[in-house]
Amino acid sequence: MKKEEKTIIIQSLVAQLAKTPNFYLADTSGLNAERTAQLRKACFDKNIKLIVVKNTLLRNALQQVENEENKQLYSLLEGPTSILFTDSAAIPAKLIKEFGAKHGKPVLKGAYLQECAYVGAHHLDALTSIKSREDLIGDIIGMLQSPIRNIISGLTTAGANLTGIAETLGERE
Repeated sequence: MKKEEKTIIIQSLVAQLAKTPNFYLADTSGLNAERTAQLRKACFDKNIKLIVVKNTLLRNALQQVENEENKQLYSLLEGPTSILFTDSAAIPAKLIKEFGAKHGKPVLKGAYLQECAYVGAHHLDALTSIKSREDLIGDIIGMLQSPIRNIISGLTTAGANLTGIAETLGERE
C-alpha cells in the first residue's frame, strides 16, 4: 500500500472518529464469508458501521485524535481488528454478545464510549446495559418531575377536600 493511500485511510478514520466518537474493537477473524455477511447485515440493520482496518493505521488515527483514554486501547491493536462505530452505546455490545454466542465470533477486544475506554472482553456484560447520555438525562428529568407531580397531586386532592370541608362547615352554621 502506498503512503498516499495510507494517509487517505488515516484521514478518513480520523474524520469518522470525530463524527462518531463511540466505537468498539472486536476480533472477527475466523468467520467464513457467509457469517461475515450476516454480521455486516446485522450491523447495517442496527446503524452500526463495521470497518476492518490495519492496526497501524488505526493507531495512527487514534494518535491524531490526541485523547488520553484512547491510549489504553493501543495494546489491543494486535491481530485482526474490526471497528464498530455507533451512535448508541449499548447496541453493538448486544450484537457482539448475541452473534458471538451463536457463532463464536466476534470477540470484544475493547471499546471507547462516552469518553471512557473499556479494555477486555470481560466488560461485555456491563457494556450491554450501559445507557446513552440522552437516556440518563431523561431518567434524571423523570426523577426530578416525580416529586413535583406528587406535590401537585396532593394539592389538587387537598383542594377538593378543602372545598368539601368548607361546605360542611357552612351547613353547620
